[in-house]
Amino acid sequence: MLDQSAPLLKVAGLEAWYGESHILHGVDFHVGRGELVTLLGRNGAGKTTTLKSIMGILSKRKGSVSFDGKETIGLTSDRIARAGIALCPEERGIFASLTVEENLKLPPRVAPGGLTIPQIYELFPNLEERRASPGTKLSGGEQQMLAIGRILHTGAKLIMLDEPTEGLAPVIIESIGVTIRRLKDAGFTILLVEQNFRWASALADRFYVMEHGQVIDHFLSQDLEANMDKLHKYLGV
Repeated sequence: MLDQSAPLLKVAGLEAWYGESHILHGVDFHVGRGELVTLLGRNGAGKTTTLKSIMGILSKRKGSVSFDGKETIGLTSDRIARAGIALCPEERGIFASLTVEENLKLPPRVAPGGLTIPQIYELFPNLEERRASPGTKLSGGEQQMLAIGRILHTGAKLIMLDEPTEGLAPVIIESIGVTIRRLKDAGFTILLVEQNFRWASALADRFYVMEHGQVIDHFLSQDLEANMDKLHKYLGV
């Protein structure tokens, strides 16, 4: 029987390279079932590389990435996706020539429990209004909503979001925050990389700070205020 108290994702000693460049130097952290965990750090700290390594996008990596009790470090990215991990990249990856609804239906279902198209439209009313519009006609905020919605349709158990507020207007950032809260309340497990620390601090249960390809500190949400001086130093904010 699966231990429900065990982390859904456990990363231990994760190392990764871009070509000959050694980027991650033994990353360690975990994400519990139903948690929202944020990776913080300055540009170049290794946050996005961590997500790509978990997803199997980088071919040169070693260490351990255990998901739902199973080791995935040796799996290809398509098998990792089918295991129930989904990455929403910073560039969003919208297919410009397809309509909103075609984009939503494109990824295969990996597990039961994915949201239906009507449920996604309930989360993102803008997308329903634009359901027949091609990806090229969407605003940045609508593209971000579509990228998240597409993942929710697959049935993935772990959603990884890379800089979901990058380049968006404040009103759209607020809307994305409301949606992420609703997903967390619905039981989704979320790993978030985000430069907008103030925005992320209102959402996450726990925070890991990365620097030079390693996790250097860890805070619970209730301990943030007591550690603000340290965080300012780490993040330069």
